[in-house]
Amino acid sequence: MDRRTLIKSLVSVPLLGAMAGAATNVAAAGEQRPRRPARLRKGMTVGLVTPASNAWEDEDIRFAIDVVKSLGFRIKEGEHLYQRTQYLAGPDLARAQDINAMFADDGVDAVFCLRGGYGTPRILPMLDYDTIAGNPKVLLGYSDITALLNAIYQRCGFVTFHGPIAAQNFTDYTLEEYRKVLVRGESPTLLGAPPPFEARPGRAEHRNRITRFRGGRARGRLVGGNLSLVCSLLGTEFEPDFRDCLLFLEDVGEAPYRIDRMLTQLWLAGKLDQVAGIVFGKFTETDTDGNTFSVEHVLRERCAGLEVPVVRGLMIGHVDDQTVVPVGAMAELDGDAGTLKLLEPVVT
Repeated sequence: MDRRTLIKSLVSVPLLGAMAGAATNVAAAGEQRPRRPARLRKGMTVGLVTPASNAWEDEDIRFAIDVVKSLGFRIKEGEHLYQRTQYLAGPDLARAQDINAMFADDGVDAVFCLRGGYGTPRILPMLDYDTIAGNPKVLLGYSDITALLNAIYQRCGFVTFHGPIAAQNFTDYTLEEYRKVLVRGESPTLLGAPPPFEARPGRAEHRNRITRFRGGRARGRLVGGNLSLVCSLLGTEFEPDFRDCLLFLEDVGEAPYRIDRMLTQLWLAGKLDQVAGIVFGKFTETDTDGNTFSVEHVLRERCAGLEVPVVRGLMIGHVDDQTVVPVGAMAELDGDAGTLKLLEPVVT
């Protein structure tokens, strides 16, 4: 596609209609109880999309399809599922069209994201929020998909789900968390508690410890996801509503100083003063070589002046054992117990 054709396609009537619809949708998800999509049942059809980057090889995509089929679903592939443009899974408009099409298709019951990577924020203005709002469905993914989850929750008023991507094998823990939230719709229930550990003389849990930075209890709607992506939405029309929310954050491959910088950005923007509580998940693959603070020091210091419960270590993020966090759902954070409790059903 040459430059002139690309520009014409980006300002086409359907796209302008989608953007106009986005402007008319009220971001009232924080002002009222959000709607709930249908719970997942075997035999449903799952639409598979790539809003950000793609898998490196086609066989990796076929692996993801097999994973989703193993959960008991039929698959509808996005029209552009196998496209790649450098670090993106095809052109922006193509990726947006696949999402719009899945929500518009009555034969598709849920939408799973193949993987994260980079590129989701680029397509947010191209989504047809009117159509999406009229067809609430389970939308599942994490990492770069954070931008999509929060934008749709805010614009369309239904719960979205920060959880495993299609291109990964589910551990026993991940499968149980997935079933608890999306299949059985349990409520109240704990989210992201560390998996069981067999303690015995000379042996204690090390990998999945809970750090209680500040105690107390708070209730609020869950907002957040990947720290880098949350920060990328600040100052845009897709910025989450932080007021009285429980903010959950995770990231991967970020050195402590970069985590510091992003948390400082949230602090300087006044967002940390608005939240009811903070849940830090896992910050994995951090570079702590050389002269640096630890991640623990950064998280503790950046939240030291807040008078809300703050907990670190729940199973949220780029880890094999991963929970599902419903963006927009009412939950309770107990800073003394180090627990996050889902207070309401999130699927019908």
